[in-house]
Amino acid sequence: MLNTLMTLYRENPREGRLFAVIALGFLAIYFIPAGTGRFDNAVLEAVYLTNWYAREHVILCLLPAFVIAGAMAIYISQGSVMRYLGPDASRPVALGVASVSGTLLAVCSCTVLPLFGGIYKRGAGLGPAIAFLYSGPAINVIAIVVTSKVLGAEIGIARGIGAIAFAIVIGLIMHLIYRREEGERALKSRRGFGADDEGKPLSITIAFFGLMIGILVFANWASVPDSPGWMAVYQVKWVITALLAAGFAGLLIWQWNWPPKQVLVLAALLVAIALLFPHYPQLTFGVGIIGLMMVALSRDQDREWVTQSWDFTKQILPLLVIGVFIAGLLLGRPGHEGLVPEQWVQAAVGDNSLTSTALASVLGAFMYFSTLTEVPIVEALMGAGMGKGPALALLLAGPALSLPNMLVIRTVIGTQKTLVYCALVVVMATVSGFIYGNFQ
Repeated sequence: MLNTLMTLYRENPREGRLFAVIALGFLAIYFIPAGTGRFDNAVLEAVYLTNWYAREHVILCLLPAFVIAGAMAIYISQGSVMRYLGPDASRPVALGVASVSGTLLAVCSCTVLPLFGGIYKRGAGLGPAIAFLYSGPAINVIAIVVTSKVLGAEIGIARGIGAIAFAIVIGLIMHLIYRREEGERALKSRRGFGADDEGKPLSITIAFFGLMIGILVFANWASVPDSPGWMAVYQVKWVITALLAAGFAGLLIWQWNWPPKQVLVLAALLVAIALLFPHYPQLTFGVGIIGLMMVALSRDQDREWVTQSWDFTKQILPLLVIGVFIAGLLLGRPGHEGLVPEQWVQAAVGDNSLTSTALASVLGAFMYFSTLTEVPIVEALMGAGMGKGPALALLLAGPALSLPNMLVIRTVIGTQKTLVYCALVVVMATVSGFIYGNFQ
């Protein structure tokens, strides 16, 4: 019988794969432990985590990230990207620019994805693009400061040094491994340059993207009670966001020749919504994003911006939602269990052995952390007996990777490169954590 199935598969592999998927899906549903307390609770945790993600991250984080990524694909000069971040650019310059650019964002592992896709699609080399991908969520200045205050200056400094080194080293290793393939890609990109590739003046382009990134950063400015300066900005973050949005609107009228009447009508609508619903800033923000895209869609010269943004949205958003649901099913939310019992995790990472540190790196790579949430999670685990080495490993691997993050990276750079990148992060986090835990 097995030989018959193998023969049928060789004759029609597509139908064989389809049959295998259907059969495995049926078996999974048939044997699903529905009705057991742990499974039912895990499903509920997955729903809770996905609901929280939709409320807290899609409108304020992902929508502006998709818009920025779409703009990168249209308005950033490909010549500039190739000059500073391309496969043939100076390695120190390219990795340095990518790392600094990512650091300025201070976003989570999912929000950085559309921006990573945008610069990679525009011609950035794999190494600099990966450095940008890692540095955005990992080299978060406020997260490092909070880590130092909550977990101690020693581990905070170790996290900062490790994250900066990781961004550069991982980017360099990825470049070296795939340098031949990247050279061919660079050649194709150079052939695609057009006569008008220079785009807008550099100062205007910097202002354009700087204002959009500023809106993204301040709209997601988190509350940190132990930091007076950070809290002072948090109290007025929506005022700052509104001022940046006003400056962006002015720039669109001035440099992109957007009709002042349409822009002013949209601005008046947003002010009215903000006054009527002051406790729902996400509503004002979401309407603003949709209005911006509607105006762009009405203009032939800016319609491609909407097309590119939509391409990123339909490519990335479904995978992120699926990934968040699976992460919640397996590991639950902070303080709540999924299918994997918390006691297993705490028992497995309770010392500074290589096994415990490696396990912490792997768990951190699959868990989803929004900005700053990794600190209280690690604090709770350390309170339950987690070693300092595994704690550092989780802090280095966790914010930069997650299951949703991996699913999307694969669609941008392929399965093999994604596996290599994830393996590098996990291995380097493990080695760093092991050294720190045993030789501090």
